[in-house]
Amino acid sequence: MTPDEYVASLPEDRRKAVEAIRAAVNKNLPKGFKETSSYGMMGWVVPYELYPSGYHCDGQPLPYMGLGSRKNYISLYSMSLYADSPLRDWFVAEWPKHASKKLNMGKSCINLKVDDIPLKLIGQLAAKLTPQQWIEIYENTMKR
Repeated sequence: MTPDEYVASLPEDRRKAVEAIRAAVNKNLPKGFKETSSYGMMGWVVPYELYPSGYHCDGQPLPYMGLGSRKNYISLYSMSLYADSPLRDWFVAEWPKHASKKLNMGKSCINLKVDDIPLKLIGQLAAKLTPQQWIEIYENTMKR
C-alpha cells in the first residue's frame, strides 16, 4: 500500500487530520528522507541508498517517523524521541505551548486527538534531524 492509498483508506475526519500532519512533516523534513508505507501505516525512512544497513530488526529501511490511524487516536511515531533524550526533553517542554490537551506519549509514540493537533510543533520535530544525524544517533544507540 502506498502512502496515498493509506490516506485514501481512512474515514474522512481521520483522512483530513492525517493529510494535515503529512503536509506538516513533508514541508519540514530535511532532504534525504523518503516517504513510504510499512508496518501497516505510512511513514518516513532513511532509504537504503543513504543507509544500506537498514533497520537492524527486520532489514527494512531505517524508520524516522510513522503515522497511523488507531481506534482512539492518530499516532505519530518519532523514533528519534526514544533514542535522543535531549530531543525528547525539548518536545515535552514545547508541547504545552502548541497544544491545549495534555501530552499523551509513550517512548516514541505521540497519540493525537483529531481536534488538537499541533502541526507547527510536528513540523519542527520533523525538521530537527538530517538523515545523517539520525543515522549517527541510531548507531550510537545500538552500541549501548
